[in-house]
Amino acid sequence: MAALYRECAVIDAALGKLLKGTIFAGRVYRFASIDSTNSALLQDAALKDAAGVGLPEGAIYIADQQTAGRGRGKHAWHSPPGVGLYLSALLRPHLPANDVLGITLAAGVAAAEAITQVAGIECDVRWPNDLLVQGKKTGGILTEMNSSNGGAVVVGFGINVNHASLPPELQETATSLFLARGLLSDGVPLKAARIDATALTTALLQFFDREYRRLAQEGLPALLARFEQRSSYVRGKRVIVGEEGGYEGITDGLDERGFLRVKTADGTRIVLSGAVRALKQESEEIGT
Repeated sequence: MAALYRECAVIDAALGKLLKGTIFAGRVYRFASIDSTNSALLQDAALKDAAGVGLPEGAIYIADQQTAGRGRGKHAWHSPPGVGLYLSALLRPHLPANDVLGITLAAGVAAAEAITQVAGIECDVRWPNDLLVQGKKTGGILTEMNSSNGGAVVVGFGINVNHASLPPELQETATSLFLARGLLSDGVPLKAARIDATALTTALLQFFDREYRRLAQEGLPALLARFEQRSSYVRGKRVIVGEEGGYEGITDGLDERGFLRVKTADGTRIVLSGAVRALKQESEEIGT
C-alpha cells in the first residue's frame, strides 16, 4: 500500500476548533515542511489507510514551508518557512461539470474577503485565480483534480503573508501583505505590520466554506455576480491574454460558465486557460 502523506502530519486541533461549523472542522493536518500541499493531497485523496478509510471532504493540508510549491502550468511558488500561508483543501463536489470553474472563483472571493478583513487591505482578484494588492501579486489559487481520485477536487492557496522581502526577480510584480501595509521606519518594517496568520487562515476557510455551500445551493450565476464585485479585471480592463499566440483586448464580463470574455479588434473571444495581464504590465514569471 502506498504511503500516505497524512501519516507524517500532526492534527492541528486548535485550528480545527476555530473552524467549527464548517466542513473543515477537525480535519486540519499540519506539516512542518512538505514538497507541495496540493501534490500531497491529490495523492492521498485517492488512497485509503490501513483501516480502509479515505480522506473525507474538508480535509486540509497546511504547511509551514513548501520545498516544491506549484502554481498554474510549470510555474513554481516561492514558499519560504514561517512567513506564508500554504494550504490545500479537499472537496468532493456534487456540481454540474460546467460549474467546476466556479470552485476556483469561489476560492478567489473567499481569499479576497479574508485578506481585507484580517489585513485591512483591499484585495483584487485577477481572473481566474490571482490575488492582487496595490497592483502586485500577493497570492494565487491552484485547483486540480484527476480521474484516479473519484472526482475529488483539491484547491490550493498560496499567500505571501509576512515576507519582509522577496527575491529581486519578484519585487516588481509581487508583494506580501506585510509589505503592503507599508509600516516602515527608515526602511525597516515595524512589528505592527505583521499579519496574524492564524486569523487569516481561519477567515479564509470560513469564507471558503460559505462560498462553496452557496455555489452548491444557489448555482453559478449568483457566484459570478459576487466575483465580478471583487475583480477589477472582469469588465473594462485592457489586457493581454497569453493563449492562442497572445492577443489584446478589453474585458467584457464572464460568460455563463465563468470564463472571461475579451473584446478584440476581431470580435469577442473567450479566455479558457491563458494568463490575463493588464496591458501596461509585463508578463510575470511567478506562480499563477
